[in-house]
Amino acid sequence: MLRPSHPNRMNLTTMTEKKMTLPIDPRLMNALYRSDFVSFFHKCFATLSGTQLLMNWHIYAISFALEQVRRGKIKRLIINLPPRSLKSMMTSVVFPAFALGHDPSKNIIVASYALDFAVTLANHCRLILNAPWYRELFPEMEISPYKNTEFEIATTRNGFRLATSIEGSLTGRGADILIIDDPLKPIDALSDPKRERVNDTFNHTLRSRLNDQKTGAIIVVMQRLHPNDLTGSLLRDSPEEWTVLGFPAIAEQEQTIRIGDGKTERFEVSIGESHGERFAPGNMPGATAASGRVAQLPRNSQRD
Repeated sequence: MLRPSHPNRMNLTTMTEKKMTLPIDPRLMNALYRSDFVSFFHKCFATLSGTQLLMNWHIYAISFALEQVRRGKIKRLIINLPPRSLKSMMTSVVFPAFALGHDPSKNIIVASYALDFAVTLANHCRLILNAPWYRELFPEMEISPYKNTEFEIATTRNGFRLATSIEGSLTGRGADILIIDDPLKPIDALSDPKRERVNDTFNHTLRSRLNDQKTGAIIVVMQRLHPNDLTGSLLRDSPEEWTVLGFPAIAEQEQTIRIGDGKTERFEVSIGESHGERFAPGNMPGATAASGRVAQLPRNSQRD
C-alpha cells in the first residue's frame, strides 16, 4: 500500500486524505487536474467507472513515467505490470486525453493485439474527451466534427488519437506518440511464429510510424508472457534505448521505483521469506494477482 512518506506532494489524493471540510475553490481543483496527472487520473477513473479510486503506489509510478514521456524527457518507455493493474486505462485512455488537452495538435496512435480491444480503449478515451468537466479544463481541445469515428478521434488542431490492431494498416499515418498496448494475446505467447510476427511487425512497421524518430515517443505497455515476447525482444536488441517500469504481483527482488521527482518507493523482498511484498492495488483480486506473479521485470532490463 502507499506509504504516507511524501507530505509535500500536492494532489487530489493527499487533499482527500486530509479530510478537508472547507469548500475547495473550483478554480484550484481545475488547476490541479490540469497540472497533476495523478489527480487527473483520479477524476477520469470516477468518470469511467463511477466508483472511487483505491490508490496504490504503482499509480504514482506510472503517472510519473507517463509525464516524463509527455514532457519529452523519456522517448522509449516499457511498462510491464500484472493484469488488472490499471496500466491500459492509464496509458491508452487517460494519458492520450491528458496529452491532447495540453497539446491538441498531438498525433497519437494506439495499437493493440485485437481491434475490438483497441476500439474499447478509444471509446473510453472519447468518454473523457466529451465530459463537461474535461471541456472546461481544456477549452482549446475540441473534437473535429469531420472525424469522430470508433477508430479515430480528430481534433480541430489537426491532432488525433487513432486506434488500430498490431497488424492493421497505417499507410500514410504518423505519430508523435506511439502506444503499443498488449501486443500479444496470452494464448499466443507459446507460439514462436506468432511472437515473432508481433516482434517483426513492431520493428519493421510500427516503429517507423513516428513523425520524428528523435523527438517522437514510443510506449510499450504489457504483461510479460514469455522471455521472447516484445519486451524481451526490445531489451535483448537495444536495452540502452528503453526505460523500464516493471514489477510482478509478488516481489522477487528488491526494487527502488521512482514515483516522482526525488521520490521513490521500495518494492521489497522480506528477509528470510520465500517471497516478498505483494503488489496489490485495490482492484486486483487475489486470483489475478497470483496469475501476475510471472516476472514483469526481466533480468536483462534496465531500471530508471
